[in-house]
This record gives sequence, structure tokens and C-alpha cells, in this order.
Amino acid sequence: MSDASSKKSVVAFLPGKMPSWIYSFYLHVIAGFIATAAHYFVMFVLIQFGMTGLLASMLGFCAGAITRFLLSYFHVFSPTAGFRKAMFRFVLALFIQMMANSLLLGTLMTAGLSVWKAQIVTTVALTIFTYIGSKLWVFR
Repeated sequence: MSDASSKKSVVAFLPGKMPSWIYSFYLHVIAGFIATAAHYFVMFVLIQFGMTGLLASMLGFCAGAITRFLLSYFHVFSPTAGFRKAMFRFVLALFIQMMANSLLLGTLMTAGLSVWKAQIVTTVALTIFTYIGSKLWVFR
């Protein structure tokens, strides 16, 4: 399936034309849902095996990151950076995101939120920053 046809199938149900940045943000959010599902699935399994919530979230974040990079590179953005360059930048951006994820998650849990409520708030809070960084630097 070509890049263009796979993108069209994702938004086939949307009416009319939309600005390109809205379209790419929409695809970014869809990729984010898929990456978040990978993150939460790994986190859930690891917690079931007795791992602490914070460590399980960090490892789940890594699973989600791999998912997000592949979807973003091949389906969301039109990268001008080569695969290796984009991957290197993505890893640097991910390190910052992982630290922000862990710091915010830990802070919210310390404030009394359960691990899952804290993780959901953290995920939503980081979404816009991830998009901006990806669009303006990672894939350029």
C-alpha cells in the first residue's frame, strides 16, 4: 500500500479538505493512540508480573516509542531527514519525553493520583509537545 493511499484510508470518513497541519496533527493523534495502546499494554503486563508502576511505565513508554517512530516516519510526517538522522533525533527527543513523562507521573502519583489516572494525565499533557517537536525538528 502506498503512503498516499494509506493516509487517505485513515481519514476517508472525514468530510472535505482540511489544512495540512490539522491533517498531520490528526494522524499524529491516531499514531499516538496506537503507541499509547502499546505503552499501556506493556505497562499492564509488567505490573501484573509485580513490577512497580513507575518502572513498568518507563518500559511501556519504550514500546510505545518504537511504535510511534515507525508510524510517524512512514505514515504521519513527510520526512526530509533520512531514516537514521530522524531516528537519532527521535531518540534524543524521546529521552526528554521519557524524563518529562517520569517526572510528571511521579509528581502526580506523589500528589495522590493512582498510577493509571496519573499516566493518562501525563499522556495528554505531553501530546502537543511531541507533535511540535516531531514536526519542526525530528523529521526535518
